[in-house]
Amino acid sequence: MRMPHPTPTSQPLPFESDRAPVPSLEPAMAVTPAAIAAFDALVHELHPDAARVDATRLQRLATWLSAMPKEDARAVVDQRLQRLQELRAMLADPDWDCEPGVRARLDKLLAYVDDGDDLIPDRIPLLGLLDDVLLIELAWPAFAEEAEDYRDFCAYRELRHPHANGAELRASWVRERLDEIALLQQRVRVHEHHYAPAFHAAQSPFRVT
Repeated sequence: MRMPHPTPTSQPLPFESDRAPVPSLEPAMAVTPAAIAAFDALVHELHPDAARVDATRLQRLATWLSAMPKEDARAVVDQRLQRLQELRAMLADPDWDCEPGVRARLDKLLAYVDDGDDLIPDRIPLLGLLDDVLLIELAWPAFAEEAEDYRDFCAYRELRHPHANGAELRASWVRERLDEIALLQQRVRVHEHHYAPAFHAAQSPFRVT
């Protein structure tokens, strides 16, 4: 089991940057303060420790994305939507018993993303998906650990037991990963013991009187 990454890709969105000037949003993308507040509330319902969403940050992010070459901007969006598809697959996989809290939050995330008339309507080319990928980005820590475990489980299933029973397969995967963790812990203990400082005779902590 690997440590989950705090964002869905290795290159986070520059959401919290405050260096860029604040432009005006395009008329087609104009959003109300109430809509932004509702979006921010959803973000923090999914992940309470997420950064706050406000009009200024949203405008800067939209400007950053719009200034990119089209292919690069599309890649920014598609990479995050691909991780969303992995979450959909995890939710639908009969071999994976998704943790109930994660499932409930994921249902809310998908309900928002699947609504084409959300904070920024999906009909707006490219920028219409900005709020969707921003929600995925900011809420990702709520799903990261389970998503990483599911990725590992899928690789295990494909390489070793593609036709095994679902419950037995997951139990086998858990046992093997726990064995790996136990082995790693044993190696750490051996390493620490091997390099523990030894007292020499001249450095004895005891004094004989």
